[in-house]
Amino acid sequence: MCGRFALVKSAGELIEEFELSTPVTAIESNPNWNITPTREIFIIRNQVRELATVSWGLIAPWSKDRSEAVRSQSQAINARTESVHEKPTFRSAFKSRRCLIPATGYYEWATELGRYESKQPFYIHSKFENKSLAFAGIYDRWVDSNGEVFESAAIITRPAVDFLATIHHRMPTFLPEDRWGEWLNPELNSVDEIRELLELAEPAKDLSAHPVSTKVNATRNNGAQLIEEIDVGEPNTLF
Repeated sequence: MCGRFALVKSAGELIEEFELSTPVTAIESNPNWNITPTREIFIIRNQVRELATVSWGLIAPWSKDRSEAVRSQSQAINARTESVHEKPTFRSAFKSRRCLIPATGYYEWATELGRYESKQPFYIHSKFENKSLAFAGIYDRWVDSNGEVFESAAIITRPAVDFLATIHHRMPTFLPEDRWGEWLNPELNSVDEIRELLELAEPAKDLSAHPVSTKVNATRNNGAQLIEEIDVGEPNTLF
């Protein structure tokens, strides 16, 4: 699962890094070290790679009003690779409205089945300095009774592997640059071919993780101190 992440780059920096067509002046941005569900996030969509803002958590297409829409978002911040093509909330977006969700890093909390003390938060990021992560995502649009359009997105997750599995049993699905073009192609509608794009030989390649303070637990907290490494001693082992 991915329930919090950080993005501290400006829109201009993302436009340069991901080679986007969006004008630098088109979107405002502020660093955020503690992005929570239903908040505005950036996504990259379309083959021309444009930057857009949507809210995090896919709004169920059948939502009758705004309050119901917000409630549905909290249950759809993540979509599983195993079932995203089948679930009614996600399957239409998966076929034709796919996106990348840029992040500086994300947080995960250790489970009781891992090597670390339960609920210890970790910050997971690229091994390479100043390189963003690219989550595989889907987005959709919902129109309320007044005709106002709301766009929302979800992060696609998969079973955790390698060292990340010692922290938590799920992880976001990261897409390498050589798959961005196909993933963002709205004309690619074959479920089997789309699912193949999510199959990676080394899903946790080039990632690093370290424990951080429990300050990140509080949604009101923000700032670079949230991603600073702390010492938690030797990890526990079940064997």
